[in-house]
Order: sequence, then C-alpha cells, then structure tokens
Amino acid sequence: MTLAAAGAGFVEPAYHERSLGDVVPAVAVALGRPLRDQDAPSRLVLPEAAAYVVFLVDGMGARLLERYAHAAPYLSSLLAEQSPATAGVPSTTATSLTSLGTGLTPGAHGLVGFTSRVPGTDRLLNALLWDKDVDPLEWQPHPTAFARLRERGAAVTVVNKREFVGSGLTVAAHRGADYVGADKVGERIAAAVGAAGESPSLTYLYDGDLDWTGHRYGVASSQWLQQLSMIDSEAEQLRDALPSATRLLVVADHGMVDSAPESRVDVDELLELRDGVALFGGEARFRHLYCHRSAVDDVVATWTEVLGDRAEVMTRDVAVARGWFGTVEPAVRPRLGDVVVAARGDTAILSTSDFPYEATLVGLHGSLTPEEMLIPLVVS
Repeated sequence: MTLAAAGAGFVEPAYHERSLGDVVPAVAVALGRPLRDQDAPSRLVLPEAAAYVVFLVDGMGARLLERYAHAAPYLSSLLAEQSPATAGVPSTTATSLTSLGTGLTPGAHGLVGFTSRVPGTDRLLNALLWDKDVDPLEWQPHPTAFARLRERGAAVTVVNKREFVGSGLTVAAHRGADYVGADKVGERIAAAVGAAGESPSLTYLYDGDLDWTGHRYGVASSQWLQQLSMIDSEAEQLRDALPSATRLLVVADHGMVDSAPESRVDVDELLELRDGVALFGGEARFRHLYCHRSAVDDVVATWTEVLGDRAEVMTRDVAVARGWFGTVEPAVRPRLGDVVVAARGDTAILSTSDFPYEATLVGLHGSLTPEEMLIPLVVS
C-alpha cells in the first residue's frame, strides 16, 4: 500500500483506509460484531478471530522501527511484512488515542491537539492534564467505538496505568470499556491475557514509556534504544502468553523527531510572531494560532515570511479543505487555530514563556512528516 503524500515532505492522514480511527471498527468486523453505525466504513481488513489484543506503543513510529530494527527484531520483522498506517493530524497522543478509542477523525471527536482553545474563552485545554471545568462528555459527546462494540456483545477491556482511570482523556476517548489498572509490564501482560480469555473480546493495552524516553533523551539516544528493546521484548512475551487463536495487533500513536537547538524558533525572541495572535496553542511541531479579529491574513503573511521553508503556514479553512482533520463538526471548528503551523524537518516552534517545559524536550512530534505520521499496524 502506498500512502498519499501531501507535498512538502508531508504524509496525508489515511482516514477510513488505514489510520488509527479504523482499527477498532476493523477489529469489530474481525470479531463478527461490526459497528453498524459507522458513517464512513473503513477499508481496513483484519483476520477473523475470537479475541483481539491491541497493544499501542506511544511514540513508536514506523520509520523509527525501520531505522533501529536491530533493537527491535521481533516488531521490525512484522513491520517488514505489513504496510504502515498513519496517525491523524496533529500526530500527537491525545488526538491519536481518541481516534483509536472512538473510531472517529479529529474533526469529529474534537481533541485536536495537546492544547486547544476552549471556545468562547481565552483559555487552552491541555488534553493530557485536562481541566476540571471542562466536561469530557461535552467536549467529546459521541459514543466511543469501545462502547459500541460492547453493545454488540463483545467484552471490551482497557489495561492502563492506575493514575489514568477516570481522567478527562480516558473518559473522552475510552469510556464504555472495563478498566484494569496495571503499572508494571508483568501486570499489564497478565491483565491482557486474562481479559483476552473472553470471546468475543477486544483488549486495549497502552505503554507510554518509549514516548517519555524519546521526549527526554531523543530518539537517537542510547536510552531510547534500550527502551525500544524492552518494548520489543514486551510485545514478544505478550504474543507468547496469548493463545494462538487470539490475534495481537501492535500499533503506535505517532513517531518522533529530535529537534536540534539551532532548529528551534522562540516566538518570545521574534516578537513580530506575536502580532495579531491572541492565544498561542497547539504544540511545538503543530501550532494553533488564535488571532485577533481581522488579523488572520497578516498573521499568515508574517509567519510565512519569518519561517520560510521551515514550516507550512495556512488558515484553518485551507487546512480543513485539505482534509487534515477529516470532516470537521461545527462545535469542533473553533477549537482549531485560525491559523495552523505545521513544522517541517526538525523545526520546533516554542514559547519559553507560555510552554517552558517544551523547551526542555529533545524529541517532539505533532506534524505531518513521515517520521511522525507513519506508524506500524502489525498483526500476529
């Protein structure tokens, strides 16, 4: 399968073909419990089975898995035989996990980045930390694919860290499933094997340690390679522990790029980038710029001139027309920036005053480069 190029070295999201939002609907069909209310049927076809375990590894891009195959011989061997998939836009955890759990595109489920504007306010919602004033059931009102699969008679279980139970992101993305708290690898594998004993069933298992390591040390670091090797062993042990009739599907939410110091742009040092911008959101590789009234065209012109070929700068309308977010629902539209900025190469667009933590990170993600967008989707 050849995934469509979006120009400028970008990869188009393969919505309804081979993207994260297609995984659970395809699993449902493979279990014999199709989600009949799918607006746009997925073209992803998976092998039939009585039980599926979906193991999502945060930050394990397909390009990274190919590049460092020696550190992950099991997973890289599977990837060599099966086509990659894509994340959605932006290629970031909150957006991707919600696409997987709901079966929807970002423009439908509404989690459109690490941070996005709460419409009608001058505040940003941090989708990972959440805000107690924002009801996740209102922010993401659609029934999840997990819940719909359960209504079709399948057992559905989420295995994740105890700290995430009941979080805003969990409620928005993964409600409707049984939740098993498991902090250690051994706990996670045992919980997944136990849940997969039911038939038909879907068990979702999450591991975020590789992403954390990449952010902290970079994907070119020995720490990241060691963590990748541990993930590879975890996946192989999980496969060995599961019955042969149970399918294991390994996927990721995005890849990652290391951003060099000389590739970083700080809007607090280039004050012209603040002109016309009322609220600075998104993340370092994919910015949402919420503009003052009538300032949109000037913001696009200034950012285009300053950044040049380091980023793709466009209005919200252009990004929506390109299909980056899928079909955008009216309630979601104002959460998108009036202007969106997608970084090329290893560029990072920072604000050391608004987001000081981002400046401490080495590995970053969110844009549409192949390193960030292409993800493994392998079945064993």
